[in-house]
Amino acid sequence: MLAYVYGKQNKLALLEKKPPAPTEESAVIKVAATSICGTDLRTYRFGSPKIKAPRVIGHEVVGEIVAIGKDVREFSVGERVQVAPAIGCGKCADCRSGHTNVCDSLETIGFDYDGTFAEFMEIPPRAIKMGNVSKLPATVPSEQAVLAEPIACIINAHQYLKISTGDVVAIFGSGFIGCMHAELAAIEGAEKVIMIEVNPARAEAAKKINDRLIIVNPNKQNLGDEIKKLTGGRGVTVSIVACSVGSAQTDAMNVTAKRGRISLFGGLPTVSTGFIDSNMIHYREMSVYGVHASSPAQNREALRLISSGILDVKPYASNIFALKDIDKAFASLNNETIMKAIIVP
Repeated sequence: MLAYVYGKQNKLALLEKKPPAPTEESAVIKVAATSICGTDLRTYRFGSPKIKAPRVIGHEVVGEIVAIGKDVREFSVGERVQVAPAIGCGKCADCRSGHTNVCDSLETIGFDYDGTFAEFMEIPPRAIKMGNVSKLPATVPSEQAVLAEPIACIINAHQYLKISTGDVVAIFGSGFIGCMHAELAAIEGAEKVIMIEVNPARAEAAKKINDRLIIVNPNKQNLGDEIKKLTGGRGVTVSIVACSVGSAQTDAMNVTAKRGRISLFGGLPTVSTGFIDSNMIHYREMSVYGVHASSPAQNREALRLISSGILDVKPYASNIFALKDIDKAFASLNNETIMKAIIVP
């Protein structure tokens, strides 16, 4: 089979590889669709110390089961499934409370197991045991269902933020993640969604898909003044930092109202200290939440939103490439107006 493999020189290459065969407790899927995440893009550009070569990368996937171990009872050959890539141990305190995404012994497809940028992928026994595999409704196209995993991570953030009717939400970053935060905030009843973006072309692309967005460019406008105008001087009730920029964390603190909620959704690539004012959190009674990955339950909720039509992801699922053109798919993301790249082997 064809697979995109991370090699010892921190280089990625399309290689011919023997297709996986199931063990007694695993299954093999034919990949129907997989998509490129920001983590994959960083690995493509800079390498990753978290990946032990050689490794097939990629972790957002839907596919059809083509082979199954004799001890697997939950699934059958021919079923379409989505796989949540962050696999808990099921034994630690976080797993027992349902927060498998912060498991003490977390294992992740594309890092600890061969991933999704291939024609076939083995679903590890632990993923099946931990409920990371979900059956797909026949009506949901694969190129839309594959977006469930990043949306599940957004659901994770929103379960902390508890956005509801009347909230005014500021989102820093208008990429796919920022746009999905905006879509979900609107579904949850947000009164206004303000997108803070310094790249005019990227902001325009987001606005073209979601015309309800209010765009603020802090390179051309005074961010604090604009937020005051839009909120009657109060500040936003929710801020979401959907970019990996430390100064955006500081800006989020400054534009958020008293007793507001802040989600630090984007991890920082290098220095991660010095951006948060703890006195501001203390005296203004603000709540700041981290968010990492997602649980199987959150993946199923994302699939429910997509399959029911509550969340329309079709406008975000149009940039599609064959696996043989995966380098072109990665290169397409140099165009910052491209929201997402999807691979259909």
